[in-house]
Amino acid sequence: MLDLQWLRMNANEVQQVAELKGINIDIAQLLGLNVQRRELLQQVEVLRQQRNEQSKQIGVLVQGGDYTQVELLKQHVRAMNDRLSALEEQLAQVRLVLDQGMMLVPNIVSPDTPRGSSEADNVEMKRVGQPAAPTFKLRDHIELGELHDMIDIPRGVKTAGTRHYYLKGAGVLLHRAVQQLALDLLMERGFTPLEVPLMARTAAMMNTGFFPTGQDQSYAIVDEDQWLVGTSEVPLVAYYSNEMVDVSTPIRLAAVSTCFRSEVGSAGKDVHGLYRVHQFAKVEQVVICEADQALAEQLHQEITAHAEAILQRLELPYRMMAVCTGDMSQKTYKQFDIETWMPSRQAYGETHSSSNLLDFQARRSGIRYRDTEGRLRYAYTLNNTAVATPRILIPLVENHQDEDGGIHIPHALRPYMNGVAYLAPPQ
Repeated sequence: MLDLQWLRMNANEVQQVAELKGINIDIAQLLGLNVQRRELLQQVEVLRQQRNEQSKQIGVLVQGGDYTQVELLKQHVRAMNDRLSALEEQLAQVRLVLDQGMMLVPNIVSPDTPRGSSEADNVEMKRVGQPAAPTFKLRDHIELGELHDMIDIPRGVKTAGTRHYYLKGAGVLLHRAVQQLALDLLMERGFTPLEVPLMARTAAMMNTGFFPTGQDQSYAIVDEDQWLVGTSEVPLVAYYSNEMVDVSTPIRLAAVSTCFRSEVGSAGKDVHGLYRVHQFAKVEQVVICEADQALAEQLHQEITAHAEAILQRLELPYRMMAVCTGDMSQKTYKQFDIETWMPSRQAYGETHSSSNLLDFQARRSGIRYRDTEGRLRYAYTLNNTAVATPRILIPLVENHQDEDGGIHIPHALRPYMNGVAYLAPPQ
């Protein structure tokens, strides 16, 4: 959510950003509603004051015994109450429409964000590591998973429907190992780990910017004001909602959580195997800091580097992408995606996302602090996926396979695998 006064002064820029992000909203119409709200509010306040004054006069006249004038004033007050009720109802309706519209207003984007309409317009920034040239016929992660009896998709579908799976044996160990590796790295770098709720109220989803534009991606709890979260970013940011915080040192939070997404609109796209599933786990990092753009840029680079460090410890080749306007969400000011090389796709696939949101979430969530001059300010928030699994298992097993189907375990992961260095194929 943006400040209305700021929005009025920057209406053209915000309208352009809305169009670039594919959000259907008329900023001029919204500002017109705000003018109407102010005018109605002024009328209501004036009428209330006049009614109250005349009500006091009735009391004076009653004491003086002038009952004829009392009855006339009572009729006048009743008419004013009717008029006031109509105005208050009109004001409430205008406020409702205005509030709903404000929830659709997008965050602005950074000057260096590429302009484009889809992920095809994202701009590659760098590559790290080289995909190995295959000297034998590669197996994909499903073939490898079945060979090692660690992935079972048919039984997942039987139990829960499409895009569900079971992990078994070494699959479970790898799934948990990459999470612990990521969490340990974040704690080494000053992050406080939290165990978070997997459900959130509508207000938390709205305040963190996942609603209303992303509501179709979330699972609702029937007859409850609760939703299954698609990322622990929601409960991590909501942790400080409507609070004053101390950001003299940036607040660094991390969580490991199960996540749920409906993936509406992705039918027929990236649905093979473990790439796009309804239930997964993420290690998420969230930072809350002062409203300083230079500091936020520094922290954005920092949290992105954490994800890179994890991929480097997993010995995986990847590339970093600057995300374009058309591939960004409503809430995002600047975003990087990291894509990891997936041999079975002969392409890089997205595994990490890193975002700077300025004060968009904090303004909605009521997260404030006092600056050095004692003024109340809304904080800035940032977030990044340290690792998401089972998707990360795709490049992990495919890049580290050998000709007979064995899988080499990266050195950094071995302590989390009980010292196992190699998964030999069954004989």
